[in-house]
Amino acid sequence: MGNIIDYAEKEMARMWLKSFNAVDSLVLSQFSYIHFDHLVPGLLEEAAPVRIGNVLKAEFFEPMLRDVRDADSTRKLLFAMAASPRFRDIQLGYYVDKVEPVLEKQFSALTFLLEDQTAYIAYRGTDANLIGWKEDFNMAFTSPVPSQEEGVGYLQTIAAKFPGLLRIGGHSKGGNIAVYSAMKCDAGVQDRIIGIYNHDGPGFVDSVFETQEYNKIKDRVHKTLPQSSLVGMLMQHLENYQVVESKRFGILQHDPFSWFVENDDFRYAEKVSMAAMHRHKTIDQWLSALSKEQRELFIDTLYQVIEATDSDTIYEFSEDWLKKALAMLNALKNIDPETMKFMGETINDLVKLSIKNLRMPGK
Repeated sequence: MGNIIDYAEKEMARMWLKSFNAVDSLVLSQFSYIHFDHLVPGLLEEAAPVRIGNVLKAEFFEPMLRDVRDADSTRKLLFAMAASPRFRDIQLGYYVDKVEPVLEKQFSALTFLLEDQTAYIAYRGTDANLIGWKEDFNMAFTSPVPSQEEGVGYLQTIAAKFPGLLRIGGHSKGGNIAVYSAMKCDAGVQDRIIGIYNHDGPGFVDSVFETQEYNKIKDRVHKTLPQSSLVGMLMQHLENYQVVESKRFGILQHDPFSWFVENDDFRYAEKVSMAAMHRHKTIDQWLSALSKEQRELFIDTLYQVIEATDSDTIYEFSEDWLKKALAMLNALKNIDPETMKFMGETINDLVKLSIKNLRMPGK
């Protein structure tokens, strides 16, 4: 049983011989986590796109894989794709990579020009930057967040540059941005989209699923989740999805390299695990009990405490844990008593709901 690296190594059929599939989408989505500064032309540059096979340059390996989750596996994927007849001649262009702390925005996207004369737009998911994680949390109380709006603009720009059919997708937050962008783009662009791939990305607040915009594109959405999905089950109410088997456990199944691939498709399970359904039910009930303003207060306060550690990435946050814990404790002292009371009561309610749902698994 292999994974996306094995697939990239073994799949010899070019895109015009064997149709694009969901595994191809996950391969390209994971590839978009690589930093392509000075290698791939930017969105506003006039330079020609570059082949995947031509970005394999040793002098760029360190910056390309900087703060990339599981850099070793990503490097192996890069080598496999650069050698593969299915991937090596794909053209890369229109690279964007932005982190804007004031706007609480982390956005990156890359366009792949495929041999079947279509384009695949890959939106990067949340990387190591804490601003990206804050933006993810903001999705619990508001839509759109800045990266969703930027995703729409990026899609519109690519559609104006490329006249053919389009596929869009991403892993984690990138999958959410892909769905949102497909909903909000112009009708003429929307008609050219033939596939929307959301790989374990969160859903939306209920009001989004009730719109005519979502109904127009929902039949083109392909959502995949691992059995113990946490991220992809957030705000997951009205989306159809397929469940993929993984070699990891718990939240570690969010890692795309852990998903099983058989031949040219994923290995599917019948349903998500009981633990994932328990978490989904608990968090859903908890969020439903909070007003939009309360959700925002909870998330802003939590992030205020994290900011006190002076960390910019999750890796910095996890270093020197004793020092970081002391900084967070000091930050908590500066939070007003009313907010502290609300935070304590809210966390207590979450714990109570979790215990209650464990006792009543069938309810």
